[in-house]
Amino acid sequence: MRTKTGSPHDDLPGRSSETSRREFLTTAAAIGAPLLVSPRAAFGSQANSRVSLGVIGCGGRGTWIADLFQKHGGYQVVAAADYFQDKVDDLGGKLQVAAERRYTGLEGYRRLLESDVDAVAIESPPCFHAPQAQAAVESGKHVYLAKPVAVDVPGCRTVEESGRKATARQRCFLVDFQTRTDPFYREAVKRAQYGDVGRIVCGEATYVCGPTWGEQAKWLEEKPGDPEMRLRAWGLDRALSGDIITEQNIHALDVATWVLDAAPLHAVGTGGRKARTAGNCWDHFSVTFTFPGDVLVSFSSKQLGDGWDDICCRMYGTEGTFDSHYFGEVSIHGRLPYRGGKIPNLYTDGAVSNIATFHDRITAGDFTNATVAASVRSNLTTILGRTAAWRGARVSWDEMMNANEELPADLSGLRS
Repeated sequence: MRTKTGSPHDDLPGRSSETSRREFLTTAAAIGAPLLVSPRAAFGSQANSRVSLGVIGCGGRGTWIADLFQKHGGYQVVAAADYFQDKVDDLGGKLQVAAERRYTGLEGYRRLLESDVDAVAIESPPCFHAPQAQAAVESGKHVYLAKPVAVDVPGCRTVEESGRKATARQRCFLVDFQTRTDPFYREAVKRAQYGDVGRIVCGEATYVCGPTWGEQAKWLEEKPGDPEMRLRAWGLDRALSGDIITEQNIHALDVATWVLDAAPLHAVGTGGRKARTAGNCWDHFSVTFTFPGDVLVSFSSKQLGDGWDDICCRMYGTEGTFDSHYFGEVSIHGRLPYRGGKIPNLYTDGAVSNIATFHDRITAGDFTNATVAASVRSNLTTILGRTAAWRGARVSWDEMMNANEELPADLSGLRS
């Protein structure tokens, strides 16, 4: 049975795959949370003024996304921080950041926050996300935060509290999940939640890809025990990254929690290392989550082998199937089908949309910060699955939250 009746689908966006992709991207921000009417930005300038931005984390993605901020036209990248001098100089040189506004070392981000930037984009290794976002909110900055928001339960709680403080202090706090910006995803999720697939019974989420961090693995082999090399190869270290289920696979599990609009009650799982030789992250996971209503979601991931790559989430209902692919099509099959469409480049398009939304919300004075709670929920879901797999035992959500276990990173040997 459908959960609701009388669905007015004909006037909803994304009705057919022929609908203009460009139209979707230009209206994506408008589909999100309603903006408050305000003629001035929280930093006191006119609504069309440029937001001065500091970038924390100047690796590959940090430099790439800083360029997208600059291309938006509503931002000016004026400061950058990274542990490594070569990284901050690479970004600074490309975007003409003054040498005196390039900060290094573990505490470099604090010196950036002491400057007069309006906002920060945090693209550092995941273990730093929660404390850096917390410090940014405390210093009065708007925060654009990469996923995952944290590597452990205490970190997720910190981000949750930082989101609340940002709202209270009239600052924007946006978490950069690309899927949630896409109109095809939005429409398919809305329909599934409305009941177009009937009662959801079970589902699956997968993130399968070939080997990653191969070059960084060579660095670790060449300089074993070197703390700076370990930081450069952070994706191979579970305390720095959160392991692959939290650092990367979160994209698939975020969609599952989004469709179900719930956190899992408990999980059982396994996994390990069959191909990876460097670092201590696993290269595959297999977890079964139980959600409210006894909805079972099977999850699997790999970072090994060649041949098949996909980021997928399917939800099976009594009257249809929700089917989504990060690099493919999003649709609903069944009694009330939704053709959706193919997504050409969600990785870039989603970031561009989030950057635009961040600017719009700053200048309009919208401090609802709705992305935080959903992002914390999906982050905690990955930690529940990881904990169950690492222990090889059934772990409940309440048990995980009550334990409040930290995943401490060894930063000894690194300069402040």
